Amino acid sequence: MKKITNFLFLFLLPYFLFSQDIELEMFASGFTNPVSIKHAGDSRLFVVERGGIIKIVNSDGTTEATPFINIDPRVLSSGERGLLGLAFHPQYNSNGFFFVNYINNSGNTVVSRFITNPPDSNVADDSTEEILLTITQPYSNHNGGDLAFGNDGYLYIGLGDGGSGGDPGDRAQDLTTLLGKMLRINVDNSDGGNNYAIPADNPYPNTEEPNALPEIWASGLRNPWRFSFDRQTQDLWIGDVGQGQIEEIDMVTSDQAGVNYGWRCYEGNQVYNTSGDCPANTNDLTFPIAFYTHSSSGNFKCSITGGYRYRGTAQPNLNGLYFFADYCSDEIGILENDEGTWNMTFTEPYNGNGWTAFGEDVEGEIYVAGIDSGDIFKINEPNLSVDENTLFDVKIFPNPATNQFTIQFTNTKISIETINIYNLQGKLIKSISKNMESSVNVSIENMAKGFYLIELLSDTSSKKINKLIIN
Repeated sequence: MKKITNFLFLFLLPYFLFSQDIELEMFASGFTNPVSIKHAGDSRLFVVERGGIIKIVNSDGTTEATPFINIDPRVLSSGERGLLGLAFHPQYNSNGFFFVNYINNSGNTVVSRFITNPPDSNVADDSTEEILLTITQPYSNHNGGDLAFGNDGYLYIGLGDGGSGGDPGDRAQDLTTLLGKMLRINVDNSDGGNNYAIPADNPYPNTEEPNALPEIWASGLRNPWRFSFDRQTQDLWIGDVGQGQIEEIDMVTSDQAGVNYGWRCYEGNQVYNTSGDCPANTNDLTFPIAFYTHSSSGNFKCSITGGYRYRGTAQPNLNGLYFFADYCSDEIGILENDEGTWNMTFTEPYNGNGWTAFGEDVEGEIYVAGIDSGDIFKINEPNLSVDENTLFDVKIFPNPATNQFTIQFTNTKISIETINIYNLQGKLIKSISKNMESSVNVSIENMAKGFYLIELLSDTSSKKINKLIIN
């Protein structure tokens, strides 16, 4: 049996408050410093270990004994350095191309390509390395390191500001350096002596920025440790690690080129250091859609790990939720869109993990890795049924519902006195208190589409919580 850790919704008195929570299912374990999880278009997951090894996890959670690749001798691994990123070419199943981002023995960033032949092999050829980029790192921290292909077929590369603290070189705002940027390159062509080409619609250089480096897609990032694309909308999501107080989540549509996320001028949406090359007009900056402080929710936080927006099918109640985490607090954060407003909640801490990476499998299911525990968990929707009396049983149908639903009581020995319906923010939307028959029809014609909780209170002071989806 796999270990299952359950976290149900919180019940806080003197009022009822719901916090969106999840259930973590142990999927695989025994990894050393896992920092990335990717898939190659099939049922396997590829787990990147910071020391320079990539391992394959099969769909049943077993790990292949032989590493997919081992480039440990080429990797400088300590602190924030190491093998940091992995991305598989969109046509990997035919060309076998995959790309990695690591810190070499000189302390600099390397982005390179390897080949698996045949592509469905569980072992890649470490002699096939072709280096695309080598980027000098002035300090040991803030390397970024993530890689991902967009729906446009181009490779996106996240780079931190070069390190130290406070971006002393003002590199994130300097378009003549690749540090503190999101890069975008075409790995299927080459030009100018490079092993890649510049997409024609990259934003630089232009007449206003004639010296800007053409690989740059976006600027003003401090340390975009992990980013992802929403597989449904193709929006780009970035978890950008903050300086001393604010961790931010950035999101833009995939066609927004030349975005300036504001660092070091701003940390989150707060002024940090406006000396140097800060835009005169804040309208030229793109502020985060959400952020949290290091003291949010009462647990000390320090470093965001960006994740994914759930687009799988096995957990329908999680659809559209964006998952992220904090390395220090061991909490997993959840963003939910409520009619254009992003609401943030945190789970209780999952102590001893040190969340460093999220991953998405080929079906859109989401996984999370702990660098301290060496464990990989799958994120599931919670079991929301809280049954305080085994005789207390009901059926709710249809679910999902449209205009009304029915509550049918299967045990006539218990009388239901109150039905309460709450949204995910804990707001009471509807309450029914009257003599209940064995079957009650509840109208929901004026309720918005979404996810709700139904609280049933009996004459014996028992209660039961059920989930309801309104389409």
